[in-house]
Amino acid sequence: MFEEVRSRFDELFERRNPSNTSESASLLDRICSAARTENRAAAAQLVAIGELFAYRLSRCSDTEDWAIDTMEAVTAELAAALRISQGLASSRLRYARAMRERLPRVGAVFKTGEIDYRMFQTLVYRTDLITDRDVLAAVDAELAAKVTRWPSMTRSRLGGQIDKIVARADADAVRRHKKNQTDREIWIGANEGGTSEIHGSLFTPDANALDKRLTALAATVCERDPRSREQRRADALGALAAGADRLGCRCGRAACSAGQRPSATPVVIHVIAEQATINGTGSAPASEIGADGLITADLVAELATSAKRVPLVHPADAPPEPGYVPSTALADFVRCRDMTCRWPGCDQPAINCDVDHSIPYADGGPTHASNLNCKCRTHHLVKTFWGWRERQLPDGTIIFTSPSDHTYVTTPGSALLFPSLCHSTGGTPAPEVDLPLDYCAERTAMMPRRRRTRAQDRAHRINTERRHNQRARVAQAAECANSFGPAPPDTASDPPPF
Repeated sequence: MFEEVRSRFDELFERRNPSNTSESASLLDRICSAARTENRAAAAQLVAIGELFAYRLSRCSDTEDWAIDTMEAVTAELAAALRISQGLASSRLRYARAMRERLPRVGAVFKTGEIDYRMFQTLVYRTDLITDRDVLAAVDAELAAKVTRWPSMTRSRLGGQIDKIVARADADAVRRHKKNQTDREIWIGANEGGTSEIHGSLFTPDANALDKRLTALAATVCERDPRSREQRRADALGALAAGADRLGCRCGRAACSAGQRPSATPVVIHVIAEQATINGTGSAPASEIGADGLITADLVAELATSAKRVPLVHPADAPPEPGYVPSTALADFVRCRDMTCRWPGCDQPAINCDVDHSIPYADGGPTHASNLNCKCRTHHLVKTFWGWRERQLPDGTIIFTSPSDHTYVTTPGSALLFPSLCHSTGGTPAPEVDLPLDYCAERTAMMPRRRRTRAQDRAHRINTERRHNQRARVAQAAECANSFGPAPPDTASDPPPF
């Protein structure tokens, strides 16, 4: 009887108080083991990415002043292989290079699984302004020794801990927080803080038109305007409200070139819709090129009353067009069929893309819908100069082959919404020869060149931020000295890890 009462009491107690059992301990061990495995896998991916970049760079070491350099080309290869965007692939490559070239000891800790990807990202970012290799090596060693002993903390607190180590080694390398008033930005739909907030809701085509108009106005100043792109877009809303066709430049120079620049041009929004939907008799939704989401049939019918309508004609079995540049009708069809850049993982709107020949025109490729597709300028140059091959099927499907002989397949963006645009347009002959294996050779005369290499751009950005940090630090010290006398040295040690 006593044992039954005790058992019942233990059961009631455990419902309100977790007990230390072998089952719960085993589950937590499995969770921690899986987390370490995940961390090691993330680190292993960065190691492989770094090795791929080093391999490509060793074979194409004279391409760093190309507009599409080795880093951009490897980024495109990663984006296709991992099915991620060009921006995300570029981020992973930057962290892979940081692990290999800047923070090898922290990278070694990452490879053991003791820290996660989020922490490694923060460590790379907060040490990015250190330029002296000896200082960087010392900071790398100190971080590697301490980071595994730090408790779980928010990204902000983690950044603060890293900043203390960086500040002792190189005061001008500390990443400083910007004031709220510099974070000016205008956007539609999002509700974030700044000097003011704008809330609104309107038709998606109108919202995108406003977004593009602000970008166009922001580009009417000269290159010496001190504001960031986001600040200029925010200020452009005021200029738009005042009826101005350009944004006032703030470079302060009497010989400013902004006055000679053309005013912002009208914004054009491209929407694809079925004829029945435009007439108000159909229910199929429409799609705006370059925007997510659909436009309802009733809204399409309303917008169509004041919009310019251009019929889209499927070329069917029409013969190839003469010349290299496709006609407006053919280019419009290809853009509406593809809707975005056709590179794996890229969603750049087709209206901003080049119309590219799958089989180069110089090699006999026809100017025909079956041999044309949309590529953003970056991926157009990657395909042309970095050893990629492609084969386009009559329905617009493209089979890409990378320099490492991996294949990737993309289908036109209209395949789901407007399948009639993907009806066969006739076949084209396959190329008779592949590109030479040494795809870095004999191309330099045609590739656009950078004014500064990527390394020079990075050095310029870091030096600029370091100068700003130094000026702010000196000004703060002077203000402190004027008010209270010389500031005492910072002798505080790191807080204990708890």
